[in-house]
Amino acid sequence: MNKLMGENLSIITAKAQTTRHRIMGILNGDGYQVVYSDTPGILEPKYSLHEAMMSYVKVSLEDADVILLVVSLEDKFEPELFERFLKITTPILLVMNKIDRAKGSQVLDKSAYWKQTLPNVREVLPVSAMTGENVDQLLPKLLSFMPEHPAFFPQDEYTDRSERFFASEIIREKIFLNYEQEIPYSTEVSIMSFKEEPDIIRISAVIYVERMSQKGILIGKGASLIKKVGIEARLAMEQFFRKKIFLETHVKVADNWRKQAFKLKQFGYLE
Repeated sequence: MNKLMGENLSIITAKAQTTRHRIMGILNGDGYQVVYSDTPGILEPKYSLHEAMMSYVKVSLEDADVILLVVSLEDKFEPELFERFLKITTPILLVMNKIDRAKGSQVLDKSAYWKQTLPNVREVLPVSAMTGENVDQLLPKLLSFMPEHPAFFPQDEYTDRSERFFASEIIREKIFLNYEQEIPYSTEVSIMSFKEEPDIIRISAVIYVERMSQKGILIGKGASLIKKVGIEARLAMEQFFRKKIFLETHVKVADNWRKQAFKLKQFGYLE
């Protein structure tokens, strides 16, 4: 979606389950409006948080006119994850990513594999989001599947999410990039204050962890790690918002927040 929108609306890391929310990207062009719905990756729920994430996937599949099913070159059919796509009648365009890593006839072989495994896939498009190879073919193919309909959003809108949301996501991305094991998955970011002035945006954020021991790891010796996250997040925000940013962060403990409905509601995962 980031490549197609020309904006980094969804945070990206090499770790699985980085995306937790449904994020819409609204692309307006000459005679068309495409609303991309970027969802969490499909997984078997282990926490209440996972169940909330999968509810975003379910709603998006029900709403979609076209499904972009993105797989990596090395992925294989796993019944518990892909079986739902055998029952869907909505057109599926399977996008096979990471072809820059392909060897020999691997791209052709895997394309044939997916067409055979998921018979209702209309087309397989091999791409590389890293190098941009074939990404330019994605929009024309999408438009060929799209129904005619009046635009859902004004021409000047490009997402359904607020500036506060993107500020929190940028901080969360830097946590995913700087910490290992359970720390990234145990953290949640809330923006407590977002004050925009003519020359600067002043942001105050709270990073929540599940246990006191995680708080110490997140902060680091002499606050070195949390300072590094803050600097990287501030620089990324300045690029995203195109404005000078003042960012302050605090770390608090919210016991087992991933398993508790009232905390998930507080963090915006449940209505």
